[in-house]
Amino acid sequence: MAAANSQSINTLLEAEREALKIVQKAKQHRVQRLKDARTEAAKDIEQLKAEKNAEYQQSIAQHSGESDQSLVKVDEETDTKIAEIQASAAQNQEKAIEVLLKAITNVEAVPHINARV
Repeated sequence: MAAANSQSINTLLEAEREALKIVQKAKQHRVQRLKDARTEAAKDIEQLKAEKNAEYQQSIAQHSGESDQSLVKVDEETDTKIAEIQASAAQNQEKAIEVLLKAITNVEAVPHINARV
C-alpha cells in the first residue's frame, strides 16, 4: 500500500508540474500578445501621425498658394486705384489751382459773428 500511495503521490506531483508548465506557457503567451499589441499600436500611431502630418503640410501649401495669389491680386488692385487717383489729380489740377487762387484773391470783408457793430 505504501508503494501505491507513493505512486499516486508521484502521479499528483507530475500532474502539478504539468499544470505549472501549462500556466507558465499561458503567462508567456499573454505577455507576448501584450508586447505584440503594443508594437502594433505604436506602428498604427506612427502611421496615423505621418498621414496627419502630410495632410497638414498639404493644407499649409494650399493655403500659402492662395495667400500669395490674394497678395498679388491686392497689389494689382492697389496699383490700379493709385493710377486712377493720379490721373484724376492731373486732370483736375488746373481747376483746383483756380479755386484756390479765387479764394485767396477774392476776399470779402465780413465782420465776425461775435463782433459788435
